[in-house]
Amino acid sequence: MIVLKLGGSVITDKDAREAVDEAALDAAAAAVGGYEGDLVVVHGGGSFGHPAAADRGVSATDGTRDAGDAVAIHDAMGRLNAAVVDRLAARGVAALPVRPLSLARKGEDGDLTLPTEGVAAMLDEGFTPVLHGDVVVTEGTGVTVASGDALVAALARGLPVDRVGLCSTVPGVLDTDGEVVDRIDAFADVAAAVGASESTDVTGGMAAKVRALLDLPVTAHVFGPDDLPAFLAGESPGTAVGGRDA
Repeated sequence: MIVLKLGGSVITDKDAREAVDEAALDAAAAAVGGYEGDLVVVHGGGSFGHPAAADRGVSATDGTRDAGDAVAIHDAMGRLNAAVVDRLAARGVAALPVRPLSLARKGEDGDLTLPTEGVAAMLDEGFTPVLHGDVVVTEGTGVTVASGDALVAALARGLPVDRVGLCSTVPGVLDTDGEVVDRIDAFADVAAAVGASESTDVTGGMAAKVRALLDLPVTAHVFGPDDLPAFLAGESPGTAVGGRDA
């Protein structure tokens, strides 16, 4: 079983509000359409969720108790999720949307709880669940953002996952010279190189991604869009992060 994250910056134009990158999304959907095993897809917020959350001061740590703000962010992500599901379906993928707001929650410590029984049932029936970064109810805070990376981590812990892949706009995690780091076993390995996203990102950019992946029970791979077919074919492109060799 594979959990695949399609970065929001990959499938949208993050410099234009609510703009799908049609060519990039179609290429990703074509690659997924060629995969025959069990697959769970998660996608980021890109130019849909991130601006909607930033406008309302909501992030992975800053919350809101305004239901209208929560609905606005959730609806923005719903529009992107619908585009992803539709494009996957056009490529022959039996994709079904899974909306985290209705399932997940965070404790006061910010730890995400995501029941995976429904996702597992979808897989058993031959479907491909498609989750997305979303707002989720957070104890003591109202709602905060649950990033796609946090969802990937929760899925990797709750399902019998063999491989985790994160398709990003870069060919891997880059060092201070702009070269791809082959493997990361501790955050200190890349602390000087990773930083905030250049575009609006309310979930912490590459630094948060690396931290989330280091705790997974399996090795995760961070790679660029050109390497998505290779990853789905069983290869190990980009940067390997934490875990163990799959």
